[in-house]
Amino acid sequence: MVKIEQQQLKLIYAGSDDDLLEWYPSQVKGPVDDEVQEADLISTIEFNENGELLAVGDKGGRIVVFQREQQTKTSPRRNEYNVYITFHSHEPEFDYLKSLEIEEKINQIRWLKRKNPAHFLLSTNDKTVKLWKISEKTKRAEGFNLRDDNGIIRSTNSITNLRIPIIKPMELMVEATPKRVFSNAHTYHINSISLNSDQETFLSADDLRINLWHTEVTNQSFNIVDIKPPNMEDLTEVITGAEFHPRECNLFVYSSSRGIIRLCDMRQSALCDRHCKIFEEPEDPTTRSFFSEIISSISDIKFSHSGRYMLTRDFLNLKVWDLQMDNRPVETYPIHEYLRTKLCALYENDCIFDKFECCWSPRDNHLLTGSYHNLFKITSRLTRKDAIFEASREQAIRPRQLLKAKKVMPSARRNRRDEINTDTLEFSKKILHCAYHPTDNIIAIATAHNLFTYIAKDSSSLSS
Repeated sequence: MVKIEQQQLKLIYAGSDDDLLEWYPSQVKGPVDDEVQEADLISTIEFNENGELLAVGDKGGRIVVFQREQQTKTSPRRNEYNVYITFHSHEPEFDYLKSLEIEEKINQIRWLKRKNPAHFLLSTNDKTVKLWKISEKTKRAEGFNLRDDNGIIRSTNSITNLRIPIIKPMELMVEATPKRVFSNAHTYHINSISLNSDQETFLSADDLRINLWHTEVTNQSFNIVDIKPPNMEDLTEVITGAEFHPRECNLFVYSSSRGIIRLCDMRQSALCDRHCKIFEEPEDPTTRSFFSEIISSISDIKFSHSGRYMLTRDFLNLKVWDLQMDNRPVETYPIHEYLRTKLCALYENDCIFDKFECCWSPRDNHLLTGSYHNLFKITSRLTRKDAIFEASREQAIRPRQLLKAKKVMPSARRNRRDEINTDTLEFSKKILHCAYHPTDNIIAIATAHNLFTYIAKDSSSLSS
């Protein structure tokens, strides 16, 4: 099956010379000082459908939207993203029934496809999903009869003549307006949201349940998955993520802490507790250990753009699954196998529970994910080669210098700048969040409080 897959990729990308692209630093956003407040830590990043906007959420409940610079004669490649709007999406709350604080941290952001001049996005914290409208104002009305230009009501005694309001141009102003608030539907923390291909419904998933919402209805949702057992002592797994199929609006998948993926069809039943297909890889008894169940937990799941494959990330591996093959993944890519001998230390410092994200390239031929020491890995599905890069400010200030790959090995020499010894890895520095531009070879990488963007040498070829 793997050989067939490789042959298919070669046919699809025949004549393509972008096996492992040459990457260049583009920008770095965020504070220079490492000592920042916890509220400034980046918690999610997401491109919109055409990549013109990039949304970044943080632990303080804020969302910063960056806009790609407009094409000009002096800047035809449009590599940079500049701040478009910043707004506060969520505020900290308190659940008085459970005596629990609800964090304002933005867990996920999902963009809706653009249907009019405004942009819409969904954002969620642990309990509440919000629909935001981002719009531009370039004109304003003046010359009202009952109000002055500042909006203050005028005295009727001062009105001596009838005025006709006129429209005048004004300096560009970008506004973020909350249009819908979807709340009071989750007992446990929301870990993911997914917009359907119909652009009208979306999923919100917590540890034990998945709800289906309509974007126009805030007071009602449908519980379509419920894995909570009658006795919580019998609980063997939790839901770690849910994702709609990109083309079939009736299909969705959800992943679990046991490394299992379940495909559900909403046409079969209103309650999708019974899956139509289950994807599970048999465990190798020779590698069984105390940490096996922990490291098999799926931290992220993404459908390919074609909808045929799924990409999952667990602690040590990236896996590509074919929807037609449920007994094992068609491709497995180790991310940091050198950490297998350090699982005990990672368990003690809780790093073993880190949730790394993953993503596909526009053509589904490259895979992107993060690791520790601010390293990220790009893998070619065509040749199964990979390259490891480090996100650092030193490289970002030299945008014309080629990003050089790193090697992580136990025997790394200290005098080699391209080699990193496994004993010197800094586990406090990690890349959990990443995003790939939907049409161009541009990637966004988030360290703790900095956002890095990188561009490939031939990124313009994809959208041309």
